[in-house]
Amino acid sequence: MDIREMVRRFRAGESQRQVAKTMGLARKTVGRYHKWAEEQGLLEGNLPPLEALQALVEATLPESPPPQNVSTVEPYRELVKQLRAEQVEIAAIHQRLRERGFTGDYMAVYRFVRKLEPRTPEATVRVETRPGEEAQVDFGYVNMMIDPETGARRKTWAFVMLLSWSRHQYVEFVFDQKVETWLLCHRHAFEFFGGVPERVVIDNLKAGIAKASWEQPEAQHAYAELAEHYGFLISPCRPRTPQHKGKVERGVRYIQRNFCGGRGLLVITEANRDVREWCAIVAGLRLHGTTRERPLHRFEREQAVLQPLPSAPYDLSLWKRVQVHRDCYVVFDNAYYSVPFELVGQTVWVRGGTQTVRIYTQTYQLVATHDRAPRPGERQTHLAHLPPHKIAGLMLTRESCRAQADEIGPYTRRVVDRLLDHRPEDRLRTAGRLLGLGQRFGRERLEAACARAWQFEDPSYATIKRILQEGLDQELLPETHAPAPAQTFVRTAKELVGHLLGGGTWN
Repeated sequence: MDIREMVRRFRAGESQRQVAKTMGLARKTVGRYHKWAEEQGLLEGNLPPLEALQALVEATLPESPPPQNVSTVEPYRELVKQLRAEQVEIAAIHQRLRERGFTGDYMAVYRFVRKLEPRTPEATVRVETRPGEEAQVDFGYVNMMIDPETGARRKTWAFVMLLSWSRHQYVEFVFDQKVETWLLCHRHAFEFFGGVPERVVIDNLKAGIAKASWEQPEAQHAYAELAEHYGFLISPCRPRTPQHKGKVERGVRYIQRNFCGGRGLLVITEANRDVREWCAIVAGLRLHGTTRERPLHRFEREQAVLQPLPSAPYDLSLWKRVQVHRDCYVVFDNAYYSVPFELVGQTVWVRGGTQTVRIYTQTYQLVATHDRAPRPGERQTHLAHLPPHKIAGLMLTRESCRAQADEIGPYTRRVVDRLLDHRPEDRLRTAGRLLGLGQRFGRERLEAACARAWQFEDPSYATIKRILQEGLDQELLPETHAPAPAQTFVRTAKELVGHLLGGGTWN
């Protein structure tokens, strides 16, 4: 209350009713001050300076005693103190008191607790930065927008990056807060500004921070890579302290109220197109309440000191911690990538870029590199990753069996053809095991064993294996006798079939 202004109005001849109405005070309060001014001789003569007038008030005008109202919660004081010591919420305290016969409302309990626990406002310090020193980033829910691909309404967030010195901002609407969305929005923002600030202040969302800590925060792998690529420092807020990035917090609310307010249901592609123009024409040219300048005009001076963009944009990559399955593959983005079989059962890191997929051990040693699978469900395989004794069976085909048999010899090819042509059972694997005997006993011996088995009309896998095990392939084959020449008939054809032609019979 301005006591000097009140006395000045008394001296000007205004009635107590007018003074009360003009200054928004009670008639009784104005009357008490009018009486005091008369007693002190302040209604005429020179008016003391404000500080002297205030001192006179404190010395000669005692405050009216406050009304002695006793709270209805007073009988429950000790119970309320006990519950607050246990950090029970006020609403729950109200419910507990009602169970004990209390009939008052929630606000009575609220006022009582506030008197028990008076709050002292915490002083804050405004932090200002140099041009190009800092940007602040935040996600803020804005409303539902239409997905142009499906026509469905979806929850939508605004990604906002605001340069702390100029207050110029980049805005992009998205349907999720995934890591890939977070990274891509950063890339778009830096391209929009044409440069990169020294540090980026964020809160502790999972897309950016893997472990929230005030002393030793750990950035998410992909976000750390993006920061290294563009050359900025990651500066997460203290956990549960969003006011550390208050500039962008206010910027998000400004977007919600100004750009989105009253527009109705928007298509996200159209909203992203319009918001770029809004950032420049509306938000960029407004007179900022703190800087008293237009953000776009300040940005024109700040842009010159931003770090330059790298020669190539960041290759969007995602990191994922996965387990190596028994088949020597890991699963990433619904595709399969081989890993050295020695790592089966272990946990590894997968870094998936747009073109390649790299796999690392827990200590970040690179163990595999693959091209990115073009479609879900496909497998990318390096044969060297598989157990050696399993590779032969994996590569086994009918064509490869016949080609390998040709290299060994004609009898081996005959036996292999007979196995592959067998019906209805498929004996491809048997043919493969037969050819494997050539690695164990030698190709020459396998050819000799196949020749011997063929000679004795028993070219089975079991027989050929027994011949090799017993060394029978090294014995000479028995001489083969030429088949007897065809015998001519002793009797004439007429005697054989004459009876069919009406002639004599044959005995």
